[in-house]
Amino acid sequence: MRDPSAAGRLPEAFLTAGGASFTEFVGRHAPALLPDGRALPAERVETTHGTTIVSLVWSGGLLMAGDRRATMGSLIANRDMQKVFAADESSLVGIAGAAGVAVEMVRLFQVELEHYEKIEGVDMSVQGRANRLATMLRANLGLAMQGLGVVPVFGGFDRARGAGRIFSYDVTGGCYEEHQHHSVGSGSLFARGALKKLWRADMSEDEAVRCGLEALYDAADDDSATGGPDVHRRIWPMVGLVDRDGYRFLADERTETVVRAILADRSDDPGGAR
Repeated sequence: MRDPSAAGRLPEAFLTAGGASFTEFVGRHAPALLPDGRALPAERVETTHGTTIVSLVWSGGLLMAGDRRATMGSLIANRDMQKVFAADESSLVGIAGAAGVAVEMVRLFQVELEHYEKIEGVDMSVQGRANRLATMLRANLGLAMQGLGVVPVFGGFDRARGAGRIFSYDVTGGCYEEHQHHSVGSGSLFARGALKKLWRADMSEDEAVRCGLEALYDAADDDSATGGPDVHRRIWPMVGLVDRDGYRFLADERTETVVRAILADRSDDPGGAR
């Protein structure tokens, strides 16, 4: 049978009516392309891991920030890894866990949301987006049992509520809405303690940025897998914001200014803000 693509036409699968889920489409026609469609390794493998992500809501929306270090066992595998991504125009996703699988899952999630928007003609709700990511995590459980687990955090601006919302996950695909703030990754315990002390409901954008970076600083102070600001290499945490106007990432120059202010304030008090 002649390959229809050889004549410049799409394969039949692309011309058949289906649902609005790109993941389900790939699962039907090319399941081996999905992360969970691959053969599992015979034993647990050592891989690069992303570490700490913090997220918090502020008066105008949501902030998500991550350090830049990735580790492989006791080694620093990467010093400037990106761990916070735009899922679509009004939401962000941060990754912790097996970095390769996590980044691939984020890219698939981005296509999933774009595909839904084009098929349905409307944006998916924040809750719907959170549930779609949970479905992907549930499908990755086999790899997670082999040491390739992914634990993301998802956040978006809910226009109906006029506020930011945060969702956390576990490796089985459980999806839980968090309130005020949340953190994931190896340094999350220390970051969460800092957020509890520093977070306020009426924070401005500048105060939210300072709060998130303070929490990452505290995480790096006590967790070896979390990278602190690298002043000499000029590697700064990545900070993303979402509000009514959509998402944006802070320029390195602005992040550097805040980080240097934190370092100056802590020069005589390394234990942190009071």
